[in-house]
Order: sequence, then structure tokens, then C-alpha cells
Amino acid sequence: MAKKAKKQQGGGTPATVALTGAGTDFTVHAYEHDPASASYGEEAADALGVSPERVFKTLVADVDGELTVAVVPVAGQLDLKALATAVGGKRATMADPAAAERTTGYVRGGISPLGQRKRLRTVLDASASAHPTICVSAGRRGLEVELAPSDLAALTDAVLAPIGRV
Repeated sequence: MAKKAKKQQGGGTPATVALTGAGTDFTVHAYEHDPASASYGEEAADALGVSPERVFKTLVADVDGELTVAVVPVAGQLDLKALATAVGGKRATMADPAAAERTTGYVRGGISPLGQRKRLRTVLDASASAHPTICVSAGRRGLEVELAPSDLAALTDAVLAPIGRV
């Protein structure tokens, strides 16, 4: 992985600041975001030349009245029932986008599981552990961080569970 000097490239978002502060190895990948793109995650995978199974999107859901972060591969979808089960809840729905932005401090399409304004309960899809590194949003559109799934899980206190579906 890249060393500290490389880590600073691409700007200091709350996510990269959190990673640097924790001493975690990571690499920043920047690309030109196309506002007309239909899918932020697929755009990132294409732009970076990375398999969509290794690029993960950060979604915010409401599980029994509590906002919860779900991190799933861009190649699939979030299984809301599995997410609720993973955190001991009964029902999950996608969160209101404005509430997700306000709570995390990030804009839609740039929400990172790291460095959020208010730390939310996090579930990482179990498929992440099949890869040595994965990419997640670095906190803005057009910016991704690549890191070990175990580091992401540790930094977010994430539960690993099968919450994604193809």
C-alpha cells in the first residue's frame, strides 16, 4: 500500500483524515466524475479499471428508526431484510437522502463509511473478505480509497454479514 506522502494526494476529506489518523495503509484513487453518470459506484469501477465486486457503495438505511450504514459491492444490491437481521432489527428501508447527508456530513454519491459526522452502526457485506483490498468512497464524488476490508471493518466497528445480493 501507499505510504503517508501518497495518502495526502487527492485532498483531505474527513475519511482520509480518519485513515491517516488511525495509521491505516490506504491508497487514494481520483477520477473525473461525470454528473450524467447513472451509477456512482459503477462509474468508479469503470474509471479505476477495478472489478465491480471490489468496489463497494455506502448506503444509509433506516433500521427500526435508527440510521445504519450498509457497505455492499456496486455489482449487486442491498438486501434490506438481511441488513435488518444483521443488526438485530425487524424492518429496514432506505433512509431519506437528506437525512443521510445531514447525519454523515457527505453528499449522496460521495458518502463514505469513514469519517462521518455522526458515527453510524455499520454492516459490511461478507463478500469483502474475499478480496485483499476493496475500494470505498473517500468522501466525495470522484474520489475512492482502497484499503484492506479488515481495516475498514475495524475502523467502523462493522459487522460482517451477507447483506448484498446479485
